[in-house]
Amino acid sequence: MRLAALFSGGKDSTYAIYLAEKLGHEVPLLLTISPATDESYYFHYPNIWITRLQAEAMEKGHIMVSAGPSRADELHALIDLIDKISGEIDGLLSGVIKRSAQYEAFKKICVERGLRFVTPLWNRDPVKLIEEMLSDNFEILIVGVAAEGLKKDLLGKVLDRQLLRLLKDLSESYGVSPVGEGGEFETLVIDGPLFKKRIRILDYDIRWSGYSGFMSIKKAELVEK
Repeated sequence: MRLAALFSGGKDSTYAIYLAEKLGHEVPLLLTISPATDESYYFHYPNIWITRLQAEAMEKGHIMVSAGPSRADELHALIDLIDKISGEIDGLLSGVIKRSAQYEAFKKICVERGLRFVTPLWNRDPVKLIEEMLSDNFEILIVGVAAEGLKKDLLGKVLDRQLLRLLKDLSESYGVSPVGEGGEFETLVIDGPLFKKRIRILDYDIRWSGYSGFMSIKKAELVEK
């Protein structure tokens, strides 16, 4: 099938593209919704502008649109975007893993338009998923944290097996999702098997308040691998 991918720049949406293509689907187009605030219910917020660089690195088409602040605004932005391209695709690809509300909302949009909703990560074991991502050579940065036990020094760190062990421990101690799907942490993929070039971070700020913060990337570029 020819799919458009919901794309945030994080590990889950990027890995979903990788798995879909391994299954034989075409994924020529990435769709990014830029939310109004970091309190977005459906979409990823930190460093969303870098999705343009990631799309270029993967040599894929990319459409990004802004959404209003409410949940309804976010869904309407997605609906308007899908309606514009529905004649060009057979389905919508998502990296959703466990969030039922997100799954049902996106699936309903697809069903109403006669599109398939493809979710290769759905209900997968979260720890095994990250282990697979690391084995498949995805380079993943932690760019946001917002949960007890996750500290400022994690921002800008590459997700590796040592960090995965920490996330597993925090999951047992505090109930933190090991994949951060509830917003406990946010990620950015800067390299991987889909990338013809990798992303190099040139300038960034760390913003921290209370128990949460994020790495605000000011400047980045594509470099040869």
